[in-house]
Amino acid sequence: MTTVRICHLYPNLMNIYGDRGNISVLIKRLEWRGHSAIVTPVGLGEDFVAEDYDLCYLGGGQDKDQNTIAEDLIKKGAAIRSAANNGVAFLWVCGGIQLAGHAYIDSDGNHLPGVGILDLETYAGDKRLIGNVVAEADFDKYRFPIVGYENHIGRTMLGSDVRPLAKIVEGYGNNGTSAEEGAIQQRVIGTYLHGPLLPKNPDLADVLLTWSLEHREGKKISLEPLTDPYTEAARAVTLRRSNAKR
Repeated sequence: MTTVRICHLYPNLMNIYGDRGNISVLIKRLEWRGHSAIVTPVGLGEDFVAEDYDLCYLGGGQDKDQNTIAEDLIKKGAAIRSAANNGVAFLWVCGGIQLAGHAYIDSDGNHLPGVGILDLETYAGDKRLIGNVVAEADFDKYRFPIVGYENHIGRTMLGSDVRPLAKIVEGYGNNGTSAEEGAIQQRVIGTYLHGPLLPKNPDLADVLLTWSLEHREGKKISLEPLTDPYTEAARAVTLRRSNAKR
């Protein structure tokens, strides 16, 4: 049995749309395979120690909460970049993808610096991008559908060192024009998708768990597949609704 060490950043501030549920999915899918997890909340003014974790999670939050954590996150920036460069898995949602980049520029032109673990920049648009999303993930050896819900005013533009997490089938994605959703660089994943994301997307959860276990054990691993009819049924409903619209 392997114990995966998960850092949950700012759980009391960044938990909109039940994003805390993503942690529950990771724990349960580890337990079903005979592994376990230790989840450590890290909040404002608390140290982030890169060597202590195999996975780092940051959920989405209200704009005011995002502004609240931004300055504190910069103080943790060197340790966060060290973790990313040393193979720690990351999942940062909504405001998280914005803060993972180089900067977020709000509607007043204020420049909010990010931690720079994703080569991207975000600026505020004129209206919010809201609705269900269907996309196709295609990176490395991984190919699978992704479904979720987006609600963001940010327009995220990817740089040359980062790839999109998925290609949009339905919805707006990063900026409403590029047909791209999310970003991936090293083992850092940023996405705008709430829902929460992982209960309807077990393939993505297992990518994160594979990376986390490989980081913990120091070797390549292959997760045994799981049968989870409730998750598959939930995703199937979203996909059927999408097909009905097209």
